[in-house]
Amino acid sequence: MPEFDLIVRGGEIHDGLGSEPMSGDIGVLGGKIVAIGQVTGVGREELDARNAIVTPGFVDVHTHYDGQATWETRMSPSSNHGVTTVVMGNCGVGFAPCRPEQRDLLVNLMEGVEDVPEVVMTQGLPWDWETFPDYLDALDRRIFDIDIAAQVPHSALRVYVMGERGAAREPPTAADLAAMRALTTEAILAGALGVSTSRNMLHRSRSGDLAPSLHSQEDELRALALGLRDAQAGVFQLIPEVFGDAAQEFALMRRLAETAGRPLSFSLVQPATGDPKAWKTSLDLLAKANSDGLPMKAQVFPRPVGYLYGLDLSFHPFSLHPSFRPLLELPLGEKVHALRDPAMRARLLSERPEDGNPVFLSTVEAFRFAVPLGDPPNYEPDLEEQMGRQAARRGMSVAEYAYDLLLAKEGRAIFFMPAANYREGNLKIAREMVDHPDTVLGLGDGGAHYGMICDASFPTFVLQSFLREASAGCDKTLAATVRGLTSEPANLVGLGDRGRLTIGAKADLNVIDLSGLRLHAPEVVRDLPAGGRRLQQRANGYRATIVAGAVTYREGVPTGELPGRLVRGARAQPS
Repeated sequence: MPEFDLIVRGGEIHDGLGSEPMSGDIGVLGGKIVAIGQVTGVGREELDARNAIVTPGFVDVHTHYDGQATWETRMSPSSNHGVTTVVMGNCGVGFAPCRPEQRDLLVNLMEGVEDVPEVVMTQGLPWDWETFPDYLDALDRRIFDIDIAAQVPHSALRVYVMGERGAAREPPTAADLAAMRALTTEAILAGALGVSTSRNMLHRSRSGDLAPSLHSQEDELRALALGLRDAQAGVFQLIPEVFGDAAQEFALMRRLAETAGRPLSFSLVQPATGDPKAWKTSLDLLAKANSDGLPMKAQVFPRPVGYLYGLDLSFHPFSLHPSFRPLLELPLGEKVHALRDPAMRARLLSERPEDGNPVFLSTVEAFRFAVPLGDPPNYEPDLEEQMGRQAARRGMSVAEYAYDLLLAKEGRAIFFMPAANYREGNLKIAREMVDHPDTVLGLGDGGAHYGMICDASFPTFVLQSFLREASAGCDKTLAATVRGLTSEPANLVGLGDRGRLTIGAKADLNVIDLSGLRLHAPEVVRDLPAGGRRLQQRANGYRATIVAGAVTYREGVPTGELPGRLVRGARAQPS
């Protein structure tokens, strides 16, 4: 008679807490870890982990699966990279709470801010909720390949309370503030992990309107913080004004953390323009806040935050040109055929991009900074390879130079533009951010930016980076690297029952062959509702991913097991 549901045998065990690794087995029963070391019993299923490392499942605290979780069971691409728990509802955008007459507004906002096509949401979202507790109940009825958790988004909350006044970014009344405070508390008590907002001026609807949460005054943000204080739970997640004064933005965040009496996390990048030292100012102030006892963390990204361009993606040099508009919805092969017509080439090269959304226009213009991504993808490119520089060397415009390159690989060529964390042309600043004691890995944005970003692969990139740096003599340990992907993000959002391999912890694990680890280039698939397009990114080296004791992926291939569930509220660490 088997004594365990699963035994993972003979691996190099990294507990996710930074301890020295040990060789041994892990026994799982009832979805929890019940034995670590030399396990002598028999498992109903046994996995051979020899010549591999065994880690906790990775935790990604910055995703946007708010829509995808309502129509799909697989939270890919995150679940393709060892992630076993995701937290969504970041950046103040989402789909709850929402009255029926407000649905189009939230769809338009999500399309603009997070690049989720409107037709995908129109056909995919079941809208079997109105309040945020209703939304959690709807998610609770579903099953997934990994666990999901949600935060209540400020923009949706504001519109729910204020209607058109909220969408128009009018100031709230005292009654509005009281309602937002009460609804934040209600959401947290129903199981939300926190509340999120955005002050990023780049966050706009598809039509170019600013997100409702932008320009919110401190009294409104304070109402959200007080909602957390009233619930005595939850995390405040915030995107500060990227191009604002770093000291002023941090002072505001510190006051919010003090008001809430709860942890606060914020997105931190070094943008391509503006004060090049603002990130350093934020980290210095963050260290001071933590030394003063405030639980504040910065979410940082381990490589350049960047855009992907391609003929079959959301943006490329001609995507907003008038003559390209009729081609937008055509199959890729037909686009390629049309662009090979000399007359079409002449028309497109004579036009300029046109759109009512200034962010979209600047995104297209930024193509001049893009480089070929390659396969395997190169996330630390030589800036001399930028399109603008290459074109100048040839005496050509960027459009002329890019035209034929876009048609490479039958239109499947992808180009990468490092938009943040890469002003010096290397990853030095990104590594400094990651290594800071008060930062947490995040900003992968899985479930969003379907046609322009595929950063949910960052756990695989982090492991590959460790291997490269270790061979170059870097003193960072694999144990510390694993901790950054597991217990540190789990602790940030209060999920102490995972991100660690200890007795009583949730049995979420990865078995990884580091010698075979490989990250492939992103590729376009059309598996969203209405045949919608998105980027996927595969990886080799993951022998198995396990959620609640069930093997969900073997060698990167889904097994069909769907043990993932909605996580309501914080979870205590196993005693």
